[in-house]
Amino acid sequence: MMTSAEIRQQFLDFFRSKGHTIVPSAPIVIKNDPTLLFTNAGMNQFKEYFLGDKMPPYGRVADTQKCLRVSGKHNDLEEVGVDTYHHTMFEMLGNWSFGDYFKKEAISWSWELLTEVFKLPKDRLYATVFEGDEKEGLPASVIALQKWKEFLPEDHIVFGNKKDNFWEMGDTGPCGPCSEIHVDCRSDEERKKIPGKDLVNKDHPQVIEIWNNVFIQFNRKKDGTLEPLAATHVDTGMGLERLVRVLQNKTSNYDTDIFSGTISATEKIVHKKYDGSDSKQAVAFRVIADHIRAISFTIADGQLPSNTGAGYVIRRILRRAVRYYYSYLDYKQPLLHQLLPVLAKQFEHVFPELIQQLDFVTKVVKEEEDAFLKTVDKGLSMLNEASRDISGEEAFKLYDTFGFPLDLTKLVAGEKGLNVDEKGFEIEMKQQKDRSRAATTLETEDWITVLSEVEGSKAGSVERSRNTGFVGYDSLETKSRIVKYRKVKAKSKTLYQIILDTTPFYAESGGQVGDTGLLTINNELLTIIDTKKENDLIIHFAETIAADMNGEAIAKVDGARRKHITVHHSVTHLMHAALRNVLGTHVAQKGSLVNEEHLRFDFNHFAKMTDAEIAAVEKLVNEKIRENIPVVIKSMPKEEATKLGAMALFGEKYGDVVRVVIMDPNYSIELCGGTHVGSTGELGLFKIKSEGAVAAGVRRIEAVCGAAAEEYVNNTFVEISAIRGLLKNPADLNKSVENLLTENSTHQKRIESLEARQLVGIRNELMQKDEIINNVTFIGDIIEVPNADALKKLCFDLKHHLHDHVVVLCSNIDGKAHVAISISDTVVVAKNLDAGKIIKEHVSGLIKGGGGGQKNLATAGGQDVSNLKGVIEKVKSLIS
Repeated sequence: MMTSAEIRQQFLDFFRSKGHTIVPSAPIVIKNDPTLLFTNAGMNQFKEYFLGDKMPPYGRVADTQKCLRVSGKHNDLEEVGVDTYHHTMFEMLGNWSFGDYFKKEAISWSWELLTEVFKLPKDRLYATVFEGDEKEGLPASVIALQKWKEFLPEDHIVFGNKKDNFWEMGDTGPCGPCSEIHVDCRSDEERKKIPGKDLVNKDHPQVIEIWNNVFIQFNRKKDGTLEPLAATHVDTGMGLERLVRVLQNKTSNYDTDIFSGTISATEKIVHKKYDGSDSKQAVAFRVIADHIRAISFTIADGQLPSNTGAGYVIRRILRRAVRYYYSYLDYKQPLLHQLLPVLAKQFEHVFPELIQQLDFVTKVVKEEEDAFLKTVDKGLSMLNEASRDISGEEAFKLYDTFGFPLDLTKLVAGEKGLNVDEKGFEIEMKQQKDRSRAATTLETEDWITVLSEVEGSKAGSVERSRNTGFVGYDSLETKSRIVKYRKVKAKSKTLYQIILDTTPFYAESGGQVGDTGLLTINNELLTIIDTKKENDLIIHFAETIAADMNGEAIAKVDGARRKHITVHHSVTHLMHAALRNVLGTHVAQKGSLVNEEHLRFDFNHFAKMTDAEIAAVEKLVNEKIRENIPVVIKSMPKEEATKLGAMALFGEKYGDVVRVVIMDPNYSIELCGGTHVGSTGELGLFKIKSEGAVAAGVRRIEAVCGAAAEEYVNNTFVEISAIRGLLKNPADLNKSVENLLTENSTHQKRIESLEARQLVGIRNELMQKDEIINNVTFIGDIIEVPNADALKKLCFDLKHHLHDHVVVLCSNIDGKAHVAISISDTVVVAKNLDAGKIIKEHVSGLIKGGGGGQKNLATAGGQDVSNLKGVIEKVKSLIS
């Protein structure tokens, strides 16, 4: 039986023999494409070739691509692991033709590989063919049909509609018919009962698609019409996990050697066995085996877990895995990080970035697990304390904040005899999705072409297609022409995207922000407010366009702003090298931002930097600045750059030829596409403003250089001078400040002591005002206290002196209404009262404010002090 590694290699070797160049996987984390967070298909890294924005270096390529999907058809995250053949991260084997071969060759090679190399039984294979679409004016795929008839009987060829057999990149863009290959893995007995043809594309777990050949030959326009492409392309994808399952004769992807090592390691850790069933325990094993791959490879490619964007997706995946081992494997401590050595070893020869960063990724995963396990405990405590049915809003909060799926909330609630408002939960979920969709929706109109390809070849489009239309390294102003433009709308704001034949504007990339400036055309001035990259296409953003966009244009970058940005970028290289000198060579960049105001630099390191370390980094950088080292920039083959010792960043996609920035060959050599000064002396002064943690094992430095550093130092001296003046210009400023702090601390303690005595007196007075209502001790009063915190302190104090009680305390503090409500646990249960709910439903409106809290203690603040008596009467009425 072939291993998954052998199967992967045979695929690549086969297409190499067919004249394909084997290219590496692109990072799983997408950059320079606003439409995607992650690589979700093999074609993503070739998108610019299909769009015609860049000339492909090869006519034929093949690869294995790391992909991630957590939404869309069959890819709901909550379903992964429940079945046996869908995944978050997966490997997509693919072969590609860019204007070279087409349908006949693609289908022939698919058949040859599957039947002659992999030896799949021919009678178990089925092919789908596009049946055409009258409404779109699309004919059936006759060429594909005729080719398949050479290999398969007609009862093994299935016609598919536009939904199943017409692939589209998105609402607009390249598209075309596709032809899928399905395999019937059922037993002979089952195959006799129901023909495989009847189960193709019917979601049968044993009749599955393993390969899709997409024939890209149209462009979908904004108005929905299709136009033929000048060149046709082939885009194929075959999921390695499914292929291995078929070739290893397994009924589940998780039984293959792709996942068996991880599952076996998990068994040893949790002391339980995986049985492959549909039980929650078996699902937990599958969830862990799947999710650890998605988590670890995205972190290795540079995406840290966070609360926004791609980072939030990774955090959700990680938390789902934790939830499953916590709940269904009864494992209450971090588990995922223990699996990383097994995974890194398994993929070291195909995706080496994980084993190269094993310690770092392990630390990040473990800290995320530790943090979430504490959150899970908190969420379970909330559920266990529940004494009434769980509302949809509460169930959604448990899902969104604590990562609890609805079924777990129902399980815990059911054990307590409580119901969960599932309909309310679904409403909350839909509202969140709608909000998220509205925030990220980008409406784009069709490109309006101004400069034709024929004209463009005279004006530089040949260079542009080879990605050399950027002249901004050497010039900040150039004559140009507009190639095309379009209107876009995001968050109700209308902008225009403009593509220039030649541009000096640097597009946001590698942490460096995009240029701004002016575009003059036909005596009209357009302000360029930003420049970004989209699939290697440099896009200029403007709020308006000219009446006439034809003719010569003058593109001019804001030179002063670019200079400040460039200074911060060049000093980032010096600082990176200094960090490696001072802290150790384990330091590597994990993220950066370079703009005109400052630089922000994230790097892996295991501890907070000491003041001495920060000073040492500053000293070394400033020494290199004073040395006025020439900044040498060269283009060379990537292999040559690597031999030279150039640092590359994990998660970045590099071409065969790279740009190398050298600031002393013995000090700093990095691969970089950003703008830089001519020599380090231009940087002036460097100063670190702050250093702190941003994630497990990741530190962040914020610093300034050049004019920004001078301004920062000057402002600091002004502040120190002002403090000296306030303190009567003491000889020893530090000593004077220390004495002031000590004196303040002494006075603060005295004030707190006096306030405590005052609160004891108020407490005693309040206890004289209690009344019994329906066997509940009630105290309600408007009192004078120094601050809102005093109300809470009184509530805590009274709690120790009262039993079954409800206390509502109000105060007018500096013209603002403040309320605190305390309810004993016994009354919470007996009277079904909730202090937090009372605040939200009855108190907030009366005082024109808001607040909240727990069932037994809640507070509120508001603008209206006139209704404090009404607050007391309202709370009193709830127990009357």
